[in-house]
Amino acid sequence: MDNTKSNIKFIHIGILIVGILFIALSIFHTSLWFDESYSVGMASKSFLAIYFIGRNDVHPILYYYILHIFYLLFGTNLYIYRLLSMIPLAILSMIGYTHIRKDFGEKVGLLFSFFTLFLPLNCVYSGEIRMYTWAMLFVSLMAIYAYRVYRKASYKNWTFFAIFSVLSAYIHYYSLATAFIINLILLIYFIKKAIEERKKDSKSKIYTTELKCFTISAISQIFLYSPWIICVWQQILGLSNGFWISRPTLKLFLEIFIFQFTGNLDVKYVNETIAILYGAIILGYLLYCIVKMHFKKEKIEKRKTNNAGAWAIGVYFMVMLFILIISIKKPLLYPRYFLTLTGLFIFFVSFYMANEGKKCFTLIISVLTIIISITVNYKIIKINYAKSNNEPIEYVKEDLRPEDMIIFENESGSGFVLSMHFEDIQNCFYDAKNWNVEPAYKAFGEDLLYIKQLEELKDYKGRMWVIDADDYILYNKLIEKYGQDDITLLKQSEFETEYHGYKYKISLINKK
Repeated sequence: MDNTKSNIKFIHIGILIVGILFIALSIFHTSLWFDESYSVGMASKSFLAIYFIGRNDVHPILYYYILHIFYLLFGTNLYIYRLLSMIPLAILSMIGYTHIRKDFGEKVGLLFSFFTLFLPLNCVYSGEIRMYTWAMLFVSLMAIYAYRVYRKASYKNWTFFAIFSVLSAYIHYYSLATAFIINLILLIYFIKKAIEERKKDSKSKIYTTELKCFTISAISQIFLYSPWIICVWQQILGLSNGFWISRPTLKLFLEIFIFQFTGNLDVKYVNETIAILYGAIILGYLLYCIVKMHFKKEKIEKRKTNNAGAWAIGVYFMVMLFILIISIKKPLLYPRYFLTLTGLFIFFVSFYMANEGKKCFTLIISVLTIIISITVNYKIIKINYAKSNNEPIEYVKEDLRPEDMIIFENESGSGFVLSMHFEDIQNCFYDAKNWNVEPAYKAFGEDLLYIKQLEELKDYKGRMWVIDADDYILYNKLIEKYGQDDITLLKQSEFETEYHGYKYKISLINKK
């Protein structure tokens, strides 16, 4: 028995080493897409500026503070920023060894580490310069310590639970919703226990004490979150008005399902049919495991004590339902945001497979996961390291002068990306569609020129790099506005990058 445990530990450590190297393969590149460029811009701002700019964004500010700390240490370094997104996944996989294994057994811990590192979704986001992997880590730790509070309400467990609840609330609003629901579940549980204990013994104080601990924890969380509470409603309204979020539909739920297994969203890494089959196979197998554990007569006693897996997926769906109810009025349901809950999903999968799965079936699922994950990672590597990603940057660099201006409008996400590669150059955003995002877009540089009419450029004289996406829309607007006599085309070219499929139609002009 000891040899078996020892072998599992060695396998577990091997999975950690190989898996961390695996998710690191694709992250050493300097390409950006729009959301990442926003993160890079925020990283260079002061702590105070991040607070005031961030309250006009659609996410809380903790992630930008983390980035800023490393900006102070290393400057603007995209390799460091990407490592910062991989580190939470690496830590979460290690928690499978340090926490999950201790609380739920060797097999659950091993599978948790395995799926954290090899679930295709996590390969996609292991190096993205966004807050999602940090949210996944904080939510998972919050859930772990909530379970430990449930099992043994020690001061240590209460303290860590409160800390990770606050961190979750500050990292993403889906994490805030999760923290609220988990706190509510604990409150209901302790009230119920207090009532039961009082019925048995009117002098009992054990759960009354725990209710006091919960109250202290809740008040502490609210106090620590109070500096941001005034910004929450403003941001939620901003998020719900975002053009990228649509009303809930059956198609949206299918996208969420596929995304949770494969990471398919803006980029299709896995054929949709294969993605659906892969997810269906895993869920079908889990359904078998759930029925085996929770509904067979001989499993009744085990069901009473081993309910952690059910609670993990229960919280996942409670958050989904909570967001869905809000989305009836203000759309907030979006596949990418469920990354924050992926740690709970992974635990749910690991818990039931380890406890009631058949070894051969679990092995087949694991092999299938590795095959799909290798396929996905291969595609990610090809995309991230593609030569085409640097071509528009190099094209501008070869003729760029310090006095030049880079100008772009709403539809040109590529313009925002380019602006972050040339932060020292005057950048101009033409808000032709009246997004009214000037306070939030200060992330792209305090010197960003924000205009709503091209007339505001009438006094500008000099060279301009006009960045369009699908067509030369802004270039043609400038020609129409100022005429061929005042606008001279110096050079013009088109590019399309592999990274997020961004299109660049770049025109270098001289305005008299």
